[in-house]
Parts: sequence; C-alpha cells; structure tokens
Amino acid sequence: MKYYLTTPLYYVNAAPHIGHTYTTMAAETIARYKRMKGFDAVMFTGTDEHGQKVERAAEATGKSPQEFADTISAEFRKQWEKLNIRVDRTIRTTDPRHHKVVQWLFQRCMENGFIHKGSYTGQYCVYDELYVNDAKAGDACPECGRITETVTEENYFFKLSAFTAKLLELYESQPDFIQPESRRNEVISFVRQGLHDLSISRTTLKWGIPLPVEGKHVFYVWFDALIGYMSAVDGEDLWPADLHLIGKEIVRFHAVFWPAFLMAGGAPLPKQVFAHGWLLFENDKMSKSRGNIVRAEPIREVMGADALRYFLLREIVFGQDGSFSYDALVGRYNSDLANGLGNLASRTLTMIHQYRGGVVPEGGDAEIGVVANSTIQAVQDAFDRFEFSKGLEAVWGLISAVDKFIVQRAPWKLAKQPGDEARQQLDSTLYTAAEALRIATALLSPVLPQSAPKIWAQLGVAESIESVRFGALEWGGLQAGQKIGEVVGVFPRIELKEAVAKMRDLEEKISAEQAVLVGKKPEAAPETPQSSKIPADDFFKIDLRVGLVLSAERVKGSDKLMHMKVDIGEPEPRTIVAGIAEAYTPEQLLNRKVVIVANLQPRKLRGIESNGMIVAASIEGGKPVLAGFHEDIPAGARLK
Repeated sequence: MKYYLTTPLYYVNAAPHIGHTYTTMAAETIARYKRMKGFDAVMFTGTDEHGQKVERAAEATGKSPQEFADTISAEFRKQWEKLNIRVDRTIRTTDPRHHKVVQWLFQRCMENGFIHKGSYTGQYCVYDELYVNDAKAGDACPECGRITETVTEENYFFKLSAFTAKLLELYESQPDFIQPESRRNEVISFVRQGLHDLSISRTTLKWGIPLPVEGKHVFYVWFDALIGYMSAVDGEDLWPADLHLIGKEIVRFHAVFWPAFLMAGGAPLPKQVFAHGWLLFENDKMSKSRGNIVRAEPIREVMGADALRYFLLREIVFGQDGSFSYDALVGRYNSDLANGLGNLASRTLTMIHQYRGGVVPEGGDAEIGVVANSTIQAVQDAFDRFEFSKGLEAVWGLISAVDKFIVQRAPWKLAKQPGDEARQQLDSTLYTAAEALRIATALLSPVLPQSAPKIWAQLGVAESIESVRFGALEWGGLQAGQKIGEVVGVFPRIELKEAVAKMRDLEEKISAEQAVLVGKKPEAAPETPQSSKIPADDFFKIDLRVGLVLSAERVKGSDKLMHMKVDIGEPEPRTIVAGIAEAYTPEQLLNRKVVIVANLQPRKLRGIESNGMIVAASIEGGKPVLAGFHEDIPAGARLK
C-alpha cells in the first residue's frame, strides 16, 4: 500500500530555521510510522523558488535569482541530511520537470473554462505574495501588517468564484479533508463568505514560469508552487497525496486554492490537509522581522537531532501552538531521555551482563506484558490521529511501570540470594525489563531514528529495527538465550547552563553566516530578557478605557477580524478592528464591557481604520479571551 505525504515547498528567500524543521521532522516521523504499519511510505519536501521576494533577496546579495535559489535550496538539503531526515522525493520549482506539469494543469483549467484574462489595479503585499482587494494605498496587509504596494497590471485569473459550492460539498462529504477541526471550521467560514476570482499571473515580474499562452506573463507563486506536489512524482503511481502537512498560516492556499485548481483541471484531490500550529519563542511567533529565530543546527551539535525531534513531538500538542525554549528542551531531555529511556536501557543491560553473563534469561511478568501490549495499541491509536504527545506519553507510562517493577523486585538483592526461587525471580525480572525495553525502543524508532537503533543493537536483536512491523510487535518476542551487546550510554545527562550557553553561541555564529547568504545583517541569538519589568512612567503612558460594544460584525473576506463600534465615553464611538472573530460571535460582543487601549495611532485593516486596541489574554490554541469586569462600571472609565 502506498502512502505519499508532503511538507510544504519551503520558500527560498531565507535559510531554514526550526519552524521548517518542525514540519519536516513531524512528516518524516509519520513516514517512518507508516512503514511500521506496513505502508510503502514516500515523503516529499521541496523548495519554492520563484516570486518577487526571491528576486529582491537575490538583488540584495548581488546574485541572479537562479544563483540565489541554488544557494538557499542547497542549505535546505544540507539541513535535512544533517538532521538524519530521509527525503524520498523532492522538487525545485525551477526544475524543468516542474514547469511542464504547471503548464499542463494551466492548459487543462483553460480548456475547461476556468481561466480568463483581466487586469488588476490595487494593493499587493510582497511579503505574503497576496493581493489585498479591499485595501487602499498606504494600507497594511491584513495578514502580516506590512505596508502594501500599489500595482497595476494585466493578469490571467482563475475562476475561484465558481468553486464555492463544490468546496463546501467537499468539506461536508469528507470531514477529515482538513484537520484539525479548528482549521476546518476556519476554512469553511472563509469559503461560506463567497470566493473571488484569483490572479494567477504577473506581468511586472520576470522571475517565474512563463504561461504557455503569451510570453510576457509568468505564473503567480501559488499556482506555481502548489503543483510541485504533483510534479515531484510525475509519471509515478503516487498521486494523489495521502497527506499535505503544513503550518496553519498557509491552510487557505492548500485547502481552498489547491483543491479548486485540481477540480478545474480534472485531477484527483489530496486526501487530507493537516495544518499544525506555530512554534512560539518568548510567547511570540518566531519571525525574522522580530529577530527571534531559532535554528536546528546548534541544537543538533550540542544535544543531537533526536533530542530536538523528541522535544517537538512530546512537548507540543500537534495541531496547536507550542512554546520553545532552550531550558525546556534540556529539561525534557534530562527527565525523559536521560533519566527515563536511557536509564532503563543502561541498568537493564548492565544487570544482564553482571548477573547472567550478557545472555537474556527466560521468564517474564504477565502484568507488565499486559501493560506493554496495551501500550503498543495506544501508540498506534494516537499516532494514527497525529497525537504524538499522547502516544509518547503512553510509552513513558510503560517505562515508568517497568522502573517501578525493577525497584519492587530488587534484582540486586535477588542476585545475592541462594536457591531456585530467587534465581527464577531474577531471570523473570531481567527478561521483563529487557523485553519492555525492546518494545519501547521499537515504538520510539520513528521519533528517535538515530538513538533507537543504538539501543536495539545493544539488545542484540538479530533483525533490523527498520524491519519491525506493528503486526508482529507483541510481548514475548525477545528470544531467551540471546547475547546482548556492549553497554554504551545513549543519553548522557546534560548540564543545563553549559548546554544553553553553547547553543546560544552557536546560534549567533550560524545566524551571522546565514545572514551573509541572504544579504542581511546578522541577527543576535534569541535571549530571554534579564528583566521584563518596565518603569512605572512607561505604563502610565498607556490610556486604558472601559468600552461598551455598541455593534459588531465580521470583516468581509477575513475569518479573524471583527469590526466594532465601541463607546469609550467620547462624543462619538470608536471604530475598532480586532482579531477576535474566531473566538466570539457578533452577538456575544454586543453590549459587552471591554478594555480598550485608547491612545494608539490609527491603523488600517482590510480598508477599515481602527482607532484602538481591545485587550485580551491568549490561551492554549491561540484564541483570545477578552478582559472584562464583574462590577458595573461606566463606559469611558480609565484603568489605573
């Protein structure tokens, strides 16, 4: 059975960072897990190399766009090799193989009546490669907040407006097409507002794939890049993809535009789009503009790639936003890998060497056997739903149960006692610990692809760990009489301060090296501020007012923004646009008392001038909770 899964095609305007690594490590973990389930899993990753951002980034370095794309694309490939990530298929959008498939799908869409020629005058966000239809000159992009540019050009348009009903039918008939559920609801809400035709070509841009109809047009980045999932496997029996694994910020392109393009061209649709959350550093999304980027290479050099992969999949609920910090990384490594799995392996194998001459004895505890078999099933149930954290928690439940069992049996005492009963109990204890270690190691092999084989080799198991299949993994598979290997610690404890200092130093060094590649000033390594306190005078500059929401409505074309009129005790109510539409309905906001920052400079969002900010707390999953009041307090009252 085939299983074809993809990461996004990563954009080459900058070198890879830990956000790219998160997606790619998760994808390869899924591929390894699927192989354990018996699938012929094929993992894809690639690079998106066209567009205005690449053209401008290349200019900043004095290189041609092709030279610049070659350099950064090579950085991604080197990253995956260093991190022991197996890539089965790849594509660069500058590859002629890709150009051929892009032009083929365009022709199919045109023949089927879903392409028309027109023109566009309006605002465009270079950073997001996005036309902002409702914006005016000088307005900020609703997605990233950067100032848009005014463009006028002839375009070819894709008739996205013809697919509103078809897409809603797709989401209804295939509830798992978009996951997790929060992303599915977000996309459905967006599509129900009605879709507008989409520009898919540019004439003011030269760095792109030419349209097959006339020379001055090149494909706009999203029509070009998305087709890379197909062009990478063109001529093979792998399409449609079973899974597109992406970050949540690009779910709309993959769950709306992409299936519409395929429907228009009469091509099969992917089976699922899963959009995971963001990695946050210091409670903020990692971003080059904020200077809080973390890279994988310093972590790999100091702690190993498996430590990072385990942390990302164990610490973060997959699908939700999750926090990253060096301290948490080292803490999780020491508690789970060094003190947990590593300690179980070391003590178990050392005792077999010490008490049984390095040969696995006969025996086994039935109760631990039941726990082990239930753990095998629990891991499959969790990983099938991409609930990696829950599956890993189940494995550590088994490790904990065995640790407790060893303490209760005290084999170091049994070894000193005479008689057959003590010998049998010692044999049973050692076999039980070794067999539990074998099962835990096999279950963890998709997550610890470098470390698990080392423990496996020390157990002396004849078959390769890569050949283990869930169908044959059950309690009692370890052969008595098997000779174990030399015991070598796989997860030595790491000293927190020393490790963090090394990673920060390496981050700064690598940041400087990568900055040269893209023609930018080196970034400082992200650091935790020594103090988060501010002077009282700074706080008193903020004008916080009690506001009464008089009206509220969703901003057309946005699934996040809410347009409100708020009474803050002034002659006229304030117009405020806030990103709370995913958390609150207009009816929930009407006549509600809220807290408003009243002295901010106005800002335009989706063409609406917002004169204030609503105060809210952030909770797990990213949805805001509005600040409010228990007592009755008049609109306009100041908070002090």
